[in-house]
Amino acid sequence: MSFTYEDVGATRENGYCPPGFHSLHVRTRIGEGEEVFRRASHAVVTWEMHRAMGVGIDASADAAAPGVDVTVSLAGMIKAPCRVVWTVDEPRRAGWAYGTLSGHPECGEEAFVVNRTGDGTVWLTITAFSRAAKWYARAGGAATRGLQHAYARRCGVVLRRLCESVAD
Repeated sequence: MSFTYEDVGATRENGYCPPGFHSLHVRTRIGEGEEVFRRASHAVVTWEMHRAMGVGIDASADAAAPGVDVTVSLAGMIKAPCRVVWTVDEPRRAGWAYGTLSGHPECGEEAFVVNRTGDGTVWLTITAFSRAAKWYARAGGAATRGLQHAYARRCGVVLRRLCESVAD
């Protein structure tokens, strides 16, 4: 399957949103310190954060890597096929982005990146650009975008909870 949009990899450029797409940017403070950064990075890269949210993940590998196919399922009804387009694994930044494939209700790309700032604070940043691809996503209009923002905020809440044990 091929990607359903042209600007593959564009979430690497912070804030870029192709014409005709809606952008999303949600940043959540996870905690502080190297151990929290390592724990958060692991949870994001291995799909643990998504699974802890109750989202179904069927991935062709145990961790995100370019070319890995991932099907996200919501409520057992919506299947959203994606492919990882880029990853980052640096001393203060780790994460990945996936792009939509045919059959996904949306068209676009979403990135999940954990970073540790100079003062040691650990953040999860989710950036995306998307537009409706299926009739029901189009019919949802602003409510669909609201659900995307709620999902991104929930990612941060769940990741913070997963990292609480190392923060103590």
